[in-house]
Amino acid sequence: MNTSTCVPGHPVSVFSSVTSTAIARHLGCVLALLVLAFGCFAAPASAQQWPTRPVRIIIPFPPGGSTMEQVVRLLTQNMQATLGQAIIVESHPGAGTVIGVDMAAKSTDGHTFVGVANSFTVNKTLVKTLPYDTVRDLRPVILLSRTANMLAARPGIPVSTLKELVAYAKANPGKLSYASFGNGTTAHFAGEMLKMDAGIDMVHVPYKGQGPALTDLLGGQVDVMFGNLPDFLPYVRSGKLKPLGTTFLTRVSQAPDIPTIAEQGYPKFETDSWYGLMAPAATPKEVVARMNAEFNRALQDPAARKVMDERGLEAIGGTVEKFGAHITSEIVKYETIVKTANMKID
Repeated sequence: MNTSTCVPGHPVSVFSSVTSTAIARHLGCVLALLVLAFGCFAAPASAQQWPTRPVRIIIPFPPGGSTMEQVVRLLTQNMQATLGQAIIVESHPGAGTVIGVDMAAKSTDGHTFVGVANSFTVNKTLVKTLPYDTVRDLRPVILLSRTANMLAARPGIPVSTLKELVAYAKANPGKLSYASFGNGTTAHFAGEMLKMDAGIDMVHVPYKGQGPALTDLLGGQVDVMFGNLPDFLPYVRSGKLKPLGTTFLTRVSQAPDIPTIAEQGYPKFETDSWYGLMAPAATPKEVVARMNAEFNRALQDPAARKVMDERGLEAIGGTVEKFGAHITSEIVKYETIVKTANMKID
């Protein structure tokens, strides 16, 4: 079983213990690399002539169980008409999204893109040897959306609140398990942050995606899990999972009755899951601009926004540069957490 280990501490201090000067220095270095990398591409192609074949979007998560796949399918359902070509959404999971991202990074057909999430920026620091370079081999297209996470427990566990979970964990050290949808995912980070913040010991059980992890949580094979709010809400509302807290600093409008973890004694505890689109580095900038425009248009569609809101997803969009800046800051943030907390994977 893969496990992760962290030095004792406080998850909030992971952020606060690193000075703003150090973060700024790291941020400047990474940003310089991004500017250099994103400025070197193949000869431009006419966006009016593109696409000349079906467009492929790789989802590096298992099929049917990821919010990323849901977001991409929702936004692309009307995009094929404007592009004049089919959009093929393919799942290529494995290795904490590394397999799917690497497949996209090595593509040279000019029609391949890849959906990425927090793990894309985490892996740059957490995974010792990546088959691709996070900065040089891929370029940002657009930041699509984000959502809060939720901590939920299996029905049979004798706790109904976060306070009760912490007390139970302290009375039974090392006996509770928490699932994640892979090493380096938001569920993994949130679990380790809670362990440090609350001073408890739980065993990390990584899965190859949220779908399999959620299945085992519902089946009672694992005890608790941080998961994406849109995917957990139906099971919470049907009584199949116990909600213990959400991970924005304020309550989410889709579940106003569920308290945040922050308001339950951990005032700076905050995580989210974000979703964006990347392209191989050789993709012409005109093509990237075309896809950015298409997705921005899709994000403004009232019907799509209504569905996203109902699922607890915040629509974002914006420029290529905006997403590039977000990636830069996320790389620095997770590098700080990984190194300060001494997080490791086998």
